[in-house]
Amino acid sequence: MDHTTMLLAFTAVSIGFLHTVLGPDHYLPFIVLSRSKGWSRKKTMLITFFCGLGHVLSSVVLGFIGIGVGLELKKITAIESFRGNIAAWLFIAFGLVYMVISLRNLMRNRKHSHIHFHMNGEKHVHEHDHHLEHTHVHERESVNTTPWILFLIFVFGPCEPLIPLVMYPAASNNIYGTILVSAIFSITTIATMMAIVLAFSLGLSRINLKPLEKYSNVIAGAIILVSGLAIQFLGL
Repeated sequence: MDHTTMLLAFTAVSIGFLHTVLGPDHYLPFIVLSRSKGWSRKKTMLITFFCGLGHVLSSVVLGFIGIGVGLELKKITAIESFRGNIAAWLFIAFGLVYMVISLRNLMRNRKHSHIHFHMNGEKHVHEHDHHLEHTHVHERESVNTTPWILFLIFVFGPCEPLIPLVMYPAASNNIYGTILVSAIFSITTIATMMAIVLAFSLGLSRINLKPLEKYSNVIAGAIILVSGLAIQFLGL
């Protein structure tokens, strides 16, 4: 490995790590959804891994296609920017819909009292909710679609810093360097995502969040919505 390739490898690790840490959308959705939906640690890690894989592979494939057909860096960057815009709006839509549905379910679960009178003049009061009366079979099925929605959003979400890293060695016909940079950046990004999600999951498991448990889905939707807004309007 020559000096230039070593420098590119170190740069790929550094940028991959910073790109992930500074982008809350890379880990917050998994942390809050894991808590609100009661995913096991293994399931959370698997979902994070596959979403991260889809996230980096989509940019790697785009980069190699661009190199293969001779696209300029400026054009590939424009495509990545367009994909990023779509991903941000998908995050916003997902967070908003998830929050609204969670608020609706929270209202249905709210108990209220009814007074009933009997023929002999006696009366009694009981509490109930209307959740079971209005619950549809499809609501349970929709829970299983959440990981797939996340995967789709992450596939659309670009790794903007990866494209210049890949194009630089490709411009010098350094195929080994191009593949190495892509692999190192991808591994670093996915590993950082999983490490942050695992660390937060372990930390939250030690905190008593029982008082907030019934609001967990609403909070999860709100956090995802804010993450999407931050990506779209703050460029995070």
